[in-house]
Amino acid sequence: MMNESFGTRLRARLDECGPLCVGIDPSPALLDAWGLDDSPSGLERFSRTVVETVADVAAVVKPQSAFFERWGSRGIAVLERTIADLREAGTLVLLDAKRGDIGSTMAAYAEAYLDRGSPLAVDAVTLSPYLGFGSLERAITSAVANDAGVFVLARTSNPEAAGMQQLVADQVLAGASAANAGHTPFGPVGVVMGATLPELEHSLTGLNGPILAPGLGAQGATPADVARLFGSVRHAVLPSVSRAVLADPKRLRSRTLYYRDECAAYLSGDLTAARRRS
Repeated sequence: MMNESFGTRLRARLDECGPLCVGIDPSPALLDAWGLDDSPSGLERFSRTVVETVADVAAVVKPQSAFFERWGSRGIAVLERTIADLREAGTLVLLDAKRGDIGSTMAAYAEAYLDRGSPLAVDAVTLSPYLGFGSLERAITSAVANDAGVFVLARTSNPEAAGMQQLVADQVLAGASAANAGHTPFGPVGVVMGATLPELEHSLTGLNGPILAPGLGAQGATPADVARLFGSVRHAVLPSVSRAVLADPKRLRSRTLYYRDECAAYLSGDLTAARRRS
């Protein structure tokens, strides 16, 4: 970890690379599409290729922990190497782990992913608020102490969660806004708001934190949808794409650049540039 805050590092990466987070989701289907074995060696080849291809053009790279965990210690070893490779490349690492618990268990998760001395230490981790926003206090405290960040699930891109998440989103946003007060350019607590939402039913203007917007590409959201939903906080939104760029290794870089540049154009209001590329 660097001594700069997560918000400062994220702002610098967004300004340097543009608004895009690329996932590393080595599912069995994608490994097969790449002609790789569904094995730890295939997992490592897939992950290393993604890092080598997009680390210099994506502001953030987001490994999905589950696809590494399914291989036990061998998969976790690949995840550790992937995190180290991303760090060496200067890319911010967001681990998609969706952890959430109380007390000492939450503290242990925080130590695993946010403590500077951990082999799995990343710039930020996704968290679940199912046990209440207060249950995340130990992780948020650890994030601040380690110049790291967290992204708390608020309204995700999966439609079946809408009813439940509607009940907790306001609590998440209120807690995140309080935790981010006084921090510049962003506080340590971001939220996850799906880019596939038909409408944004919650105000984000007081959040003072980053917004991870999954659902771009394979789930149906477009760069235009991102701009429509998050126009009031366009400086803070981080669109996320995975399968739409990972489907073909030969087009991995070109598709990443396409989504990055389209998101930048729509969020900046430069629709002429976006139309030239479409």
